[in-house]
Formats: sequence, C-alpha cells, structure tokens
Amino acid sequence: MVEDLYSVLGVSRSADQKEIRRAYREKARKFHPDVNKTPGAEETFRRISEAHDVLSDPETRSQYDRFGENFRQYAAADAARSSEQPRRSGGTRYTWSGGGAQSVNWEDLFGGGFGGFGRGADHTAELEITVEEAYRGGRRTVQVASPYGGAQDYTIDIPAGAVDGQRLRIAGAGGAGADGQDGDLLVTLRVKDSKRYRLSGADIETDLPISPWEAALGADVSVPTPGGPVTVHVPPGSSTGRRLRLRGQGMPRRGQPGDLYARVKVVVPRTLTKKEKELFEQLRDESSFDARRGS
Repeated sequence: MVEDLYSVLGVSRSADQKEIRRAYREKARKFHPDVNKTPGAEETFRRISEAHDVLSDPETRSQYDRFGENFRQYAAADAARSSEQPRRSGGTRYTWSGGGAQSVNWEDLFGGGFGGFGRGADHTAELEITVEEAYRGGRRTVQVASPYGGAQDYTIDIPAGAVDGQRLRIAGAGGAGADGQDGDLLVTLRVKDSKRYRLSGADIETDLPISPWEAALGADVSVPTPGGPVTVHVPPGSSTGRRLRLRGQGMPRRGQPGDLYARVKVVVPRTLTKKEKELFEQLRDESSFDARRGS
C-alpha cells in the first residue's frame, strides 16, 4: 500500500502551508541523494518531493484529500464531466516559469549547490494593466498556475506611474528553499492602451472630439485625463489631427512627469434640424474655403 503523502512529510491533515514547507525542508536536507548515500534515500527523496508538490498547492491538495492517491485520474474525469460549465475566475491567470514535475532543476531549487541548500528558485509571470491603472496605481489579484496543476492567488500592489516592463517582486512566493529561504515571484507589468488613452513613454495621448464651430472659432473645452478633467484652449482654425499639449498631465514620474497630448478630432452632427441645415447651407454659399486645397 502506498504511503499517505501527509505521512511522507510527517504532518497532519490539518497542517497549514508553513508546516508543510518546514517539514519538506527538514526532510529534503536529510534525504537528498547528493547528501545521503544510504540505499533507498533517493526514492525517499523522490517521494518527499512529490508529497510537497501536491500538498503545497491548495488545488491539488484539495483533489488529493478528495480522491486519494489516484487523485489525478479522478480529478481529470471530474473536470471532463464539468467541462461544459463556463469557467469563472476572479483574477488573471498566468503560467509559472518553473520546470515541470519530470524536469526539476535541483540546483535552482536549492540555490546553486546541493551542499549549501540555498534559496528557492524565482518564478516569473506577466500582468496586463491599462494606462489608467498604470497612472493611478492600485491593487490587482493574479492567479499563477503551478506546473503540477492548480493555482495560487497573489495580490499585486501596482505603484502610481508604473511603466511597461517594470518588475514587481513578491518575496517568498517562488520555489521552496530547503534552508528556509523561498524564492520570489517576479511579475512583469505590461501596459496596454485603453479605448481612451495611448501611452508613449511617460506621455499620454487622447482624442479630443470637437464640433465644427469650435474648430473654426476656437473654444475652451474639457479634456478627460487619468487624473481628472482639465480645460484646454482650442485655437481657432484647428483641424483634425492637431495636437494640443497639456504639460505635466502625463504619467507621474519622480522629478518630471510626462505630458498629455489631446489630438483634435472634428465631429459633425449625424442629423440636422431644419434651422441647422439652413445655417450650414448659408455658410456653404458664403464661404470661399476649399477643404481639398486648404484655402
């Protein structure tokens, strides 16, 4: 009969994650084949590692508690039966960068040298955020998938003024270290353009719809920015494509914040009242302006 995974680690079924990690570290030191040359040590170490892989992940642990030693087979069948149900998730799902169950790099796991039993390996993930989120900062929950199945939720604190490619570190959320120092989770931020804002370095660009008379006569109009609405002056004779610069309204930066550029977009009414049509006809008849020649 195969030994129960909880018994392999020497913990109770009610053990929390800290107890499981502590038990794994202690036994890993004792039975690692590069340290322990007695017969059976390698197999014991393999079983210890398997027990840790399963019990350290909340989802696979739940499956093991429910189905026992053959939990992978039964869990797969259970998932197949419910595959037609829509899957819901409260966070963003990402792939863990660690090796698979059959390709564990023990040098990474123990931090470069089995004799030293160093810190655990770092894991990586990516998180997409909008320009608005990058500007304001805030909190997001990410769900990082384990190579052994299941996932773990982590809360990410996004700093105000975050930039594309910026890395955030969650200490101790990486691979387990046998000496008590776990690796970290490194989350790379990817800032994506939103429907309203486009990001270029520290500068933000947004479209500014204006009416034909505002474009021709000039006007003071309100521009939405990630930090709140700001009034900008549209000079007379502004055509679509003209960029109006709002200094310091771009991404927050230490020292010098970026700028916001409002790109003019002249919008005409889809439908006209009788009076509006008469006025536009009068303007057409009175004006010598030729849009094709720009005069």
